[in-house]
Amino acid sequence: MKQEYVEKRFNRKSNRMIETAEQIIQKYQSIDLRLTLRQLYYQFVAHHGLPNTEKSYKNLGRLISDARLAGRIDWNAIEDRGRVPDSPPDWDSAEEVVEAALHQFRLPRRADQDAYVELWVEKQALAGVLEPVARRHHITLMVNKGYSSQSAMYESAQRYLRHKDKTPVLLYLGDHDPSGEDMVRDIGARLRTFRVDFIEVTKVALTMAQVKQHNPPPNPAKLSDSRASKYIRKHGASSWEVDALDPETLVALIEKEILAHTQVRRFLNVIKEEKLQVANVRKALGL
Repeated sequence: MKQEYVEKRFNRKSNRMIETAEQIIQKYQSIDLRLTLRQLYYQFVAHHGLPNTEKSYKNLGRLISDARLAGRIDWNAIEDRGRVPDSPPDWDSAEEVVEAALHQFRLPRRADQDAYVELWVEKQALAGVLEPVARRHHITLMVNKGYSSQSAMYESAQRYLRHKDKTPVLLYLGDHDPSGEDMVRDIGARLRTFRVDFIEVTKVALTMAQVKQHNPPPNPAKLSDSRASKYIRKHGASSWEVDALDPETLVALIEKEILAHTQVRRFLNVIKEEKLQVANVRKALGL
């Protein structure tokens, strides 16, 4: 929804950037994806010649903010994952509660799968891209926000141990930088400490092969990171953020990995049974 709150005039360069932002936003809205400001910025850097600097990022942020206030950009197009309100649910009628319950009804879709799969991501900003994928494949999404706490790691281990009859698989997305590369090792080692043996931790993105294939804009390696010297010896002085990958590319990479650990026919049979049970409930309640 576009709505003007402040009257603003923009110069020719700013108008062109707003029009480009609108084109990028509409592309992702057409596939039900909302961008963060950072993801929008990387689309400008990768495809529209914007310099990859902190100054450019801040300038774009100010321009997008002004354009939204001026009614030029949809207020629902950019999301802020760090500031999400938590409001109590309510309904207009009991019938509406029933409809909501039926809409949300899921059987344990992966109960007869060979692997127990979770999807982990280093950055909360990517949750908006990943949540629909995790829901579609009925797997747990874990947002780490950097290195995870001991409490979170212990609770994650308990989830895996509740499925100890299955192969434990963890699909991970993080930056290609000193910490992002080390987190794969750290996650596996800490889960094994909590007795999750033989866990397979796969870094879905960002990998050096993907950097070479998709050429995302580089950043300097973080020299303040204690792991920087080892990283630089192996990969050089550049690092890359996973946010810089096109969201469509990210979704495709994740889907491929999840499907590699999914017996699709079994999964679809569970969905078929869900629909049958929902139909039976609707018939019994006269809905």
